[in-house]
Amino acid sequence: MQVFYELNQNNNLALALGYFDGVHLGHQKVIKSAVEFAHQNNTKSAVITFKDHPCCYFYGVCPKYILSGKQREEEIAKLGVDYLYELDFDDKLCTLTAEEYLKEILEKYFSPISISTGFNHHFGAQKSGNAEFLRQNQTKYGYKYFEISPEKVNDKIISSTAIRTYLQQGKIEKANQMLGSNFSIKGEVVEGQKLGRTLGFRTANLLYPKEIIDIPFGVYEVMTTYGKGITNFGIRPTVSSTKKAVLETHILDFDKDIYGKILRVEFIKMLRREQKFNSVDELKKQIQSDINSVI
Repeated sequence: MQVFYELNQNNNLALALGYFDGVHLGHQKVIKSAVEFAHQNNTKSAVITFKDHPCCYFYGVCPKYILSGKQREEEIAKLGVDYLYELDFDDKLCTLTAEEYLKEILEKYFSPISISTGFNHHFGAQKSGNAEFLRQNQTKYGYKYFEISPEKVNDKIISSTAIRTYLQQGKIEKANQMLGSNFSIKGEVVEGQKLGRTLGFRTANLLYPKEIIDIPFGVYEVMTTYGKGITNFGIRPTVSSTKKAVLETHILDFDKDIYGKILRVEFIKMLRREQKFNSVDELKKQIQSDINSVI
């Protein structure tokens, strides 16, 4: 998949439009619609999205994301997309009406053979463009429009908002069901205070990305690049006075030095909330109990 950060001439594409934070099962359905139509018509597919959520521009405050920008690119690439356009939501784009965006951006640069969006997709100034607008303009601009109906899990519509809420509540399993994959953090292993070693449980530490949705302080069952483990995310109240949250992962049956390596931590479920124990021995017993629960 080729990634572009500016517009260029690339005609006869099957397009998928949306922000696609999380690339959840609903998003995947939209993107696959474009990919499949491209294959059927011997052409290429493209996702048109933005580097940052439009809220960052309109309200000056960015939402916490489900995926980092790099992770979003990786998940979109897995769906067989040929081109990804991550555009700046700048003064030019934000003031375009729906008609102007369709004509001056989509038609001018891509001459699409198809456009796929979610059922609730909006675009253009004052959100003037929607599914009905795209449907009405099919003949005028010569594309086929696909409005993708909502996907549901347990009768609840899948959405990035619902997933963020589940993650904030520590309901990892419900979030993962909607994502169609495990919520994950990916980063470089950094040196910590090495307190885990003194407790008998060596850990790999990651900096929790500032732009990613905050999960509750607690202990989680995880799967990592190097195998199953448990992760503690929090301030370690029993052994440390720091107020800076730390993401520490103990990888089961693993004792290699991976400082500086890239580690992916996939969250399976929350085991318990972080708590302060009366003694280090009590903490060690609880950690062993946490490990036993995931073996």
